[in-house]
Amino acid sequence: MFIAHLPAGYLLGCTFRSCQAKLVMFAALLGSVFPDFDLLYFYLVDGRQHHHHTYWTHFPLLWVSLSVLAGIWVLCRRYSSVAWATLAFSLSGVLHLVLDSFVGDIPWFAPFSLKLYAMYHIPSVYKPWWLNFILNWSFLLELAIIACAVIVYRLRRYRRRES
Repeated sequence: MFIAHLPAGYLLGCTFRSCQAKLVMFAALLGSVFPDFDLLYFYLVDGRQHHHHTYWTHFPLLWVSLSVLAGIWVLCRRYSSVAWATLAFSLSGVLHLVLDSFVGDIPWFAPFSLKLYAMYHIPSVYKPWWLNFILNWSFLLELAIIACAVIVYRLRRYRRRES
C-alpha cells in the first residue's frame, strides 16, 4: 500500500462505538500509519541498508499480540476509553500489515523468520520507483479504499447534520 493506510484506518475507526469516539478515531488513524514510522529510522539512521518491513514495527506478532491484549482489556473494562483506543490502535496496525501484504513484503513469521511474503510482486519497470506502484493494477485497490472512506465520511457528516 502506498496512500490508503490512513483512509483504511478511518474506515476501521468508524466501526467503533465508544464513549470517547474522537479518542478512538485518533487512535485508529495513528495505528494505521504507525508501522511506517520506521521510515524515519530507515532514512535517518540505517541509511536504507535494510528493507524497512524487516523492522519491529512491521512484525505481525507484535500487532496481533497487542490486539489480543487490548481485546482482553476491553472485555474487562468495557467502559474504558483508553482500552477501546488501544484496541483501535492495534487493530489498525494489523490492518496496515494486511494491506501491505498485497504488494509489499511482510515478514509474517518474524521475529522467528524474516522471510518476506507478498501476494503480488510489482515489477520494476519505471523510474522513479514509485511510478511502479501508481501505474500498477493494485493501485486501483487503494483508490477504492479512498473512495469508500470519502463516501463514509460524507454520509456520516450528512447524518450528523440531519440529527
